[in-house]
Amino acid sequence: MGFVSPLEERMSMEYESNNWIWDGVYYYPHLFGGLMLTAALLGLSTTYFGGIGLFPLSYVWSDLGIFHKKKREKKRIRVYMDGCFDLMHYGHANALRQAKALGDELVVGVVSDEEIIANKGPPVLPMEERLALVSGLKWVDQVIANAPYAITEQFMNSLFNEHKIDYIIHGDDPCLLPDGTDAYALAKKAGRYKQIKRTEGVSSTDIVGRILSSVKDTKGGGSNNSTLLNEDSGERHQSKRGQVSQFLPTSRRIVQFSNGKSYSVFTQGPGRNALVVYIDGAFDLFHAGHVEILKKARQLGDFLLVGIHADHIVSEHRGMPYPVMHVHERSLSMLACRYVDEVIIGAPWEITKDMITTFNISLVVHGSVAESNSLLPGETDPYEVPKSMGIFRLLESPKSITTTSVAQRIVANHEDYMKRNAKKAQSEKKYYEEKTYVAGD
Repeated sequence: MGFVSPLEERMSMEYESNNWIWDGVYYYPHLFGGLMLTAALLGLSTTYFGGIGLFPLSYVWSDLGIFHKKKREKKRIRVYMDGCFDLMHYGHANALRQAKALGDELVVGVVSDEEIIANKGPPVLPMEERLALVSGLKWVDQVIANAPYAITEQFMNSLFNEHKIDYIIHGDDPCLLPDGTDAYALAKKAGRYKQIKRTEGVSSTDIVGRILSSVKDTKGGGSNNSTLLNEDSGERHQSKRGQVSQFLPTSRRIVQFSNGKSYSVFTQGPGRNALVVYIDGAFDLFHAGHVEILKKARQLGDFLLVGIHADHIVSEHRGMPYPVMHVHERSLSMLACRYVDEVIIGAPWEITKDMITTFNISLVVHGSVAESNSLLPGETDPYEVPKSMGIFRLLESPKSITTTSVAQRIVANHEDYMKRNAKKAQSEKKYYEEKTYVAGD
């Protein structure tokens, strides 16, 4: 212990007795500065103000170290949420958004292919693609690959001790094991479980159903009029949409997705001298190919503006049942992507000079892998204007995945997905039957 002068000892005593004032000075300097100025204008002594007295306030300001001793570091809450995240949609994104709101850092576990097959059936997207999708969402801070489907005691201890997780999050819909038991029972028992509200109107099963219902049954020898199986035929067949989305968009949901903590730039817009990059497309069935091309486009400038084509434009150029997801669903997927700064909902097919001027677009890009680069009869090149201005660039797509290739996987594994849905329905039926029995016992 070093020598402590009477003045220093007195200062320390005064500080401890008035620590609420010092905390206020440290955390709200502008507020307390205003109070000091007001006191001076009223003729009050700043050494007397607030009962501090006994030593000059300037002495305190000259040695801010005293404040740092009392600075309280707020513990950052780390939350964990897992899932298959197969056929990524705005429901997944909204679940992760809600989970992030319950803490400061969100760690996401992506269930392994083997675990999904054992508990639900074959996934549409392999682990690599699902990892790219989850990592591309702006609310996600860390990803754990090959997470188990059920929260075992060993894995739960690993989350708490190694990953410093405070709470495990899941939706209010049941997540059941093949035997009908709750996959999160241990987390609930440990008192480290929190629940969020499930997003109604969409699910991976729903999306699979939309695609399968649009494909005509060919078992009787009939022809298949869906473009799902005729990607390269050059024909735009028109067939009726089997199932339509039940999603009802609201301005609140759009604001929730666009105002993520990671992207306050969205509300400010690009700066006057910012290099604005524009990319457009259908962006249907949000997949890893979309994430990678958006990431590549964002690296070319300061602000990425994404144009989401209207439903009728997508249908005209690609035929029914496209788009599988309507424009508002597709827009939410884009807003959830960490590489996207802003979207144009229902963007025009053709990029005009007026549009380039209005949005201060510096560069227009397009991926080399696309669903269809052919034009309708009599249609002009939609990129003619930016090409003539010398601001168009064709980007080499990092992945060859397309919406059609994803849909074809579903069609090719029709029976597996039917078995998967049947298994899920059976588990849920058993769960609710047991729950009803216990409640009525």
